[in-house]
Amino acid sequence: MWFRRVPVVAAAAVAAAVRGYGTGGGRRLLLRQLFEPSSCSYTYVLADVSTGDAVIIDPVLETVPRDARLLRELGLTLRYAVNTHCHADHVTGSGALRKLLGCRSVISRASGARADLLVGEGDELRFGAFALRARASPGHTPGCFTWVLDDASAAFTGDALLIRGCGRTDFQQGCPRTLYRSVHEKIFTLPDGCLVYPAHDYNGQTVSTVGEERRFNPRLTLSPDDFVTLMEGLNLPRPHLMDVAVPANLRCGIQDDVA
Repeated sequence: MWFRRVPVVAAAAVAAAVRGYGTGGGRRLLLRQLFEPSSCSYTYVLADVSTGDAVIIDPVLETVPRDARLLRELGLTLRYAVNTHCHADHVTGSGALRKLLGCRSVISRASGARADLLVGEGDELRFGAFALRARASPGHTPGCFTWVLDDASAAFTGDALLIRGCGRTDFQQGCPRTLYRSVHEKIFTLPDGCLVYPAHDYNGQTVSTVGEERRFNPRLTLSPDDFVTLMEGLNLPRPHLMDVAVPANLRCGIQDDVA
């Protein structure tokens, strides 16, 4: 099986497992955080050091050559190209990586997008001795997912939870009340030490923790009603690539093939 459905259970955080080469239960995980400056996007490469099996989260089309080169240099076999949601500010690189490296594209079933694997709550993606587990965290879009490492030492939160912020809710069927509930029920219930790796950062920050965000996030420490009022009054400009990015990402970046 490519993936299997398991209960979503938070385990004790083992932060060392995701800081480059680390150990957790005898396993060794490689993690690389990569940056795309025009959209301030983060892409993540995770791999089992022993087997070379790898996953990439939120690849960007323009940086596919960089990402593919890194995978080849490190001798990794890319199993999955995972999208946390259907992005509006850039075109995903999952389709290009699929064609180039033969991996499988992954996105939420609720996104309405096409991919090799359409996932739901509790689904699991295995790579070597590791796994990523899916927690539905809608609100920014209906199809947002947070991917949690199987020892709950790290969460890849997409746009649902940013460092001291969160994704906007004023397009793509966003809903501030749904986002508030998602973050509090699906992310803030993880261990305090669980590392938070978002899809974007606009202030030069790279990583946070669940405990920090639960205490210090200026938006998500508000009451639900105050959060809704804040989000509905942001009046942010429309993403300039939205009309290009969303249609392409509904195909996971593939023009003539199923992603």
